[in-house]
Amino acid sequence: MRSPYIFGGDRSPYWKRQERDPWRRFQASMALVLTIVVTGWVGYRLLGLPWFDALYQTIITITTVGFTEVDLELANTTSYRVFTLFLVVVGVGAVLYTISVFVDTLIEGTLNDAFRRRRMTKAIAAMEGHTIICGWGQVGHAVADFCVRNQTNVVIIDRDPADTTSEYPLIVGDATDDDVLRAAGVDRAGVLILALDHDADNLFVCLSARAMSKTLFIVARTTDQGNEPKFFQAGANRVINPHEIGGSRMAALALQPHVAEFIDEILHDDQHDVSVQEFVVSEGSSMSGHKLMDLRQGDSRSLIIAIRKGDNQYHTNPSPHTEVQGGDVLIALGSHAELDMLRARI
Repeated sequence: MRSPYIFGGDRSPYWKRQERDPWRRFQASMALVLTIVVTGWVGYRLLGLPWFDALYQTIITITTVGFTEVDLELANTTSYRVFTLFLVVVGVGAVLYTISVFVDTLIEGTLNDAFRRRRMTKAIAAMEGHTIICGWGQVGHAVADFCVRNQTNVVIIDRDPADTTSEYPLIVGDATDDDVLRAAGVDRAGVLILALDHDADNLFVCLSARAMSKTLFIVARTTDQGNEPKFFQAGANRVINPHEIGGSRMAALALQPHVAEFIDEILHDDQHDVSVQEFVVSEGSSMSGHKLMDLRQGDSRSLIIAIRKGDNQYHTNPSPHTEVQGGDVLIALGSHAELDMLRARI
């Protein structure tokens, strides 16, 4: 099994990454040399040389090999000499530039990859509580964007990514390999998203990851609803069927469009200063043993819309006299500032 290969981390605009790409410079210089060769070939042909002799004369001129002119009588004409001088000045400069760019490309390209891998390895090693996404497809992209909006570090794993210029740390390797999971910091991660194409791969990674970390929160994608029990037995905390969710979403938009749009906005739209977040009340929290009404302070208008207690049931629209205990999970709706105040209070 090959070792994982790490890309990513360059958050500069795409056009700037292209500008710094040494291989693009080499391709441009080769195109310039080819243009000069074609120009010299056609030019010597127009001056009277046969096609092959014209190409031969062009090559020996721009490479400065110093062979004898093909046609000595034609070489003594002023037009021939002027064109040759032009070709020497332009062609030789282009060839020397192309050689220098090629050498620079070999060195810079190799060093850039080495430095990028080392930088990303150090960045991943410093992460803790981050999210690992296995599978860099449409689902993986959507998950990564949502995590970044919620200020969560992301590490991507994919064996054959279509795009290696990701702005996120990208490990090119097989997620079913334990070494690849370790390279992504699975033992320090907070969440693992399994978005591989096949249920068998997702199930295998789930088993491996759960063996490496007992506290890791694992969300697995499945294309077969019948496989859900297997994922739970393998250690998954949640199992998602995108097709089922997509169908439910379409039905909700058709039957209750305003409700569906409102929920979509508060969950995914950053343009509105409203969000739904969850808060876990720790055992040592100063609010443990207090009532929900005690969580309000100042002008805070955050709304506790549900609470999950030890019975693992969600109690919606709880009474303000409900007592908060350690281990309770509060689901709150409010502005970002209000939710920040609530988090500090808890």
